[in-house]
Amino acid sequence: MSSKKQGGIGDVIKTVVYAVLIALAVRTLAYEPFNIPSGSMIPTLLEGDYLFVSKFSYGYSYHTIAFGYPLFNGRIFGSDPERGDVAVFKLPSDPSVDYIKRIVGLPGDTVQVRDGSLYINDELIERTEVGQYELRDRFGRVESVTEYSEQLGDHSYSVLERTRNHFLDNTQVFEVPEDHYFAMGDNRDSSQDSRVLNAVGFIPEENLVGRAEFLWFSLDDARFWEIWRWPTAIRFDRLFTAIQ
Repeated sequence: MSSKKQGGIGDVIKTVVYAVLIALAVRTLAYEPFNIPSGSMIPTLLEGDYLFVSKFSYGYSYHTIAFGYPLFNGRIFGSDPERGDVAVFKLPSDPSVDYIKRIVGLPGDTVQVRDGSLYINDELIERTEVGQYELRDRFGRVESVTEYSEQLGDHSYSVLERTRNHFLDNTQVFEVPEDHYFAMGDNRDSSQDSRVLNAVGFIPEENLVGRAEFLWFSLDDARFWEIWRWPTAIRFDRLFTAIQ
């Protein structure tokens, strides 16, 4: 009886260990969950969205598979991000912080914002006004801002503008260095992104964590552990939707 008990406990321990190792492998090499804590990517991503990021999309660097330890340089088994990708990356000034923005500039590009409009390599990225978007802050105050439809590559998405003369609506010409990328938030007047060189700036290739693929959960004004609020807080229309 004693040996059977020990065998049973040993099997349980083995199962738990295997499960943990599989989960770590999936999280490290395949998909990692993230949640959205701010409104810089509204309307594409809302506060309270939960999403999966594909780690294999851009390959692997020490930021993604070595838990921040500089075991090797550069990226392995990767492909290049495309304009319009929504990507998670490690903040260059503080790699312990994850950021999520839209890649708009590739290595060698010039990027500039003029009167709120995006120019890449001195060519205007056309956008079409959609209408007004009701933006609600954490205090419940509602502000009406202008929504535009914009397209980069195969990605069609919406961006928001409060005004066309915000301090980030007219920028210098940014020249994206080799092996770096330029990213912006879709909520253009409420995003600290590559336009702010001393805070974010250009994103080194090895800081890329992965491409945001799809939402698997979304809560409006509730935290994940507040299960009793789920019936009224879940945004059912956002569950299992692809990210453009």
